[in-house]
Amino acid sequence: MGSIPMQRETDFRASATAPDRAGPPAVVRTSLPGNPLAPAAARRFVRAALADWTELGVPAAAGFTERLADDSVLLVSELVTNAVVHAGTAVELVCRLDASPGDTTDFLVIEVSDHHPSRAVRGEQLPQAAGTPEYGRGLHLVATLSESWGITYRTGTKTVWARLPVDGVHAVDEIETYASEQATQRGLRAAEILAPLPKRASHDTEWVNRGALTFLAEASDLLAGQFDEDLVAALAGQLLVPRLADWCAVWLDDASEGSARGPADAPGARLARVWHSSEHRIEELRRVLEKEPPRLPDAAGTGAFPVPWPGEALAGGGSGAALAYRLTAGGRALGTLLIGRAGLIRFADEITGLVEDFSRRVALAISTARRYQRQANISQVLQRGLLPSKVAEIPGVESGIVYEPRDKGGPGGDFYDVFQAGDNRWCFALGDVQGKGPEAAVVIGLARPWLRLLAREGYQVAEVLDRLNQLLLDDATEAADAAAAVVAVAGGQGVPPDGPTSRFLSLLYGELVPYDGGVHCTIASAGHPLPLLMSADGAVREAASPQMLLGVVDDETYTSESLDLRSGETLLCVTDGVTERRSGHLQFDDANGLADALAGCAGLDAALVAERIRRLVHEFSDRPPDDDLALLVLRAR
Repeated sequence: MGSIPMQRETDFRASATAPDRAGPPAVVRTSLPGNPLAPAAARRFVRAALADWTELGVPAAAGFTERLADDSVLLVSELVTNAVVHAGTAVELVCRLDASPGDTTDFLVIEVSDHHPSRAVRGEQLPQAAGTPEYGRGLHLVATLSESWGITYRTGTKTVWARLPVDGVHAVDEIETYASEQATQRGLRAAEILAPLPKRASHDTEWVNRGALTFLAEASDLLAGQFDEDLVAALAGQLLVPRLADWCAVWLDDASEGSARGPADAPGARLARVWHSSEHRIEELRRVLEKEPPRLPDAAGTGAFPVPWPGEALAGGGSGAALAYRLTAGGRALGTLLIGRAGLIRFADEITGLVEDFSRRVALAISTARRYQRQANISQVLQRGLLPSKVAEIPGVESGIVYEPRDKGGPGGDFYDVFQAGDNRWCFALGDVQGKGPEAAVVIGLARPWLRLLAREGYQVAEVLDRLNQLLLDDATEAADAAAAVVAVAGGQGVPPDGPTSRFLSLLYGELVPYDGGVHCTIASAGHPLPLLMSADGAVREAASPQMLLGVVDDETYTSESLDLRSGETLLCVTDGVTERRSGHLQFDDANGLADALAGCAGLDAALVAERIRRLVHEFSDRPPDDDLALLVLRAR
């Protein structure tokens, strides 16, 4: 691409705000994580900063234009994308209004700082030495749009910055591009640089500089929101065809067998997507490509690699140019992207570079989708192990259950169980662990089996809570001792990030003994929302007394209460995801809201009661629940 004019690389930090300018320069900053959503968050942040400065009446805001907003969004998108997508690092973003000494012109300065400048760029064999300038395609685009730009190295930090004049005057370098009559007729400005015959087209300079970045920004947003790798492949094809190619194909390596360098014809690779501007050619193209996938040598890296034109599949379509890109993220090959365009001897350099940038985003989206799917699979397996495979049937008792973890498919902090504990004895439990995810799963995995074991050993309700409380305290003590040992080995540098947390458990636990005409129920509540008993005529009352959470106090002694469930009477047990469901400042159980909801369920069977309470909880607020929902309904027949 040639060298970048070095005279434009001036470090604005040497400048100071002119003394005759009123007020300090406006500065806003934010930190962005190293994930695919960072560029979109950066674009929103810049637009919000400009809007806030305008609303606050900052003097420089009088010169803000739509062009400045668009250019600043494109600049920050490219800078953050290079830092996050290409290098895989978290970044700090700073936007500020500044002025040069002796100049009345205001400038918008955008800084993107990488706090891991020595980390190797993804896909490179060796890390670059500190202080080595990187003049990639992205920085050429930054140089084109900005009035001045530069790279500043400091200890532990590398910052790339760009400066835009607020008055909307921009320096734009003339660059080489291509145009074609066919693309113009289609109205596809993105395809105008694909014509087989090159010529000067200065009127297209704006698109090459600005449209390419817009395409990448929009593509990043679309790809980053997908958590299915096949959908990512489908979107890749639709984004490229017909904008930049006549057809496109995506191979995906097996998620468990992908290697650092895996060609499309490697074992386990599958043709996930084929897309053609002429839909009737898609299946024929697929058949040919499945037989002859592109073969990329190891030396191909992630750049464009010319491959033979699949003429068989495109009979009557003439010849053309085809390029393959290895999709790599985190040093692991995930697949291959193949594009083709009829009527070309070779793709223009601008297109090969643009598609290479695009392929990196596709690879990152595939990698993210696979990590998400792996985590979802682990969570689903874990969830199945933490909940009963089936609910025991109790003679003379109907049961209804609702269980909705906040993170769909993931382990929640709530759990339930209904099981037979012996001859004519059944037990039920509804619990809520402090915390979510793996930490909660550890406590549930400890508590539920012990509940069953203690119940089947013949321990009474209160005794079960006593022993489970001591078990949680003992387990927390062992975890604390292990953490203390880690701290000692580390030289007393504090508790490690993955150190122990308090393992508190709220639990509603009871025992049921059926008899002729009803069910005898013994119940105890440890720090849990109290159960409600509804008589056959719709009267509702609390069925237990509050007691201390489990896992808090060492010498706590728990008690139980007894009642009889007669025909038509209903016992409702819920977690705080029901009682504390919010709508503004109100909670669902304010002013006995849960009791009133239960009273309205008189005459319904257990399953219908559970469903009606669930529906009322959801309808209480327009927003989705922000906690796990679990409820258990037991009704005597």
